[in-house]
Amino acid sequence: MGSAKKTSSAERKARIAEMRRAEAARERRARALTITLSAVIVAALGIGGYFLVSQADDDDESAKAGDAAAVAKFTRTKDGEKVWDAKKLGRTHVEGKVTYPVTPPVGGNHNQVWMNCNGDVYKNEIPNEHAVHSLEHGSVWVTYNDAAKPADLKKLEAKVKKTPYSLMSPVKKQKEPLLLTAWGHQRAVTGADDPKVNTFFSTFVQGKQTPEPGAACTNGKGQ
Repeated sequence: MGSAKKTSSAERKARIAEMRRAEAARERRARALTITLSAVIVAALGIGGYFLVSQADDDDESAKAGDAAAVAKFTRTKDGEKVWDAKKLGRTHVEGKVTYPVTPPVGGNHNQVWMNCNGDVYKNEIPNEHAVHSLEHGSVWVTYNDAAKPADLKKLEAKVKKTPYSLMSPVKKQKEPLLLTAWGHQRAVTGADDPKVNTFFSTFVQGKQTPEPGAACTNGKGQ
């Protein structure tokens, strides 16, 4: 009788031990499966994120390339003003530098922050990407290089300072000494007393070419 009890107890212990081994094996398999699934999910998210970023970069570069092609084409009026199709100029907000085929640029993709253009006169060069946004708001941008005469600059500064939706800054790489630029329009002038200066201002300060009439020219970027 005692022998039978001992045998039964040993068998029970053996079954319990086997059940524990089986449970431990199931737990190991479950942990392994969880780790594998986690690794797969992380890898998928990483790949998906890469493609999303890559696609965004590609879209941004495509926008810049298409914009450059549109800006490169212009017509010229009989009295020398260069005119671009304003509707074909890109208006996408982009980060970083934009390569414009025209110096100074006449429109195109630009930074989301405009340059202050409430009669602001800048003594140093300003970022094209911000100035283009000011053009989008209907401003006239007066630019000059080292060949411009000081007397002309003084008169033009005075005109800009009393004209909301205008700004002025040096652009050393431009070919002409004095240039007037609006969205899709650009003109070289012989000096501050050139009658085309007043005509350009009266036509293009918040003119019909403005993509966003009435948009702010303050609370943007200053120098």
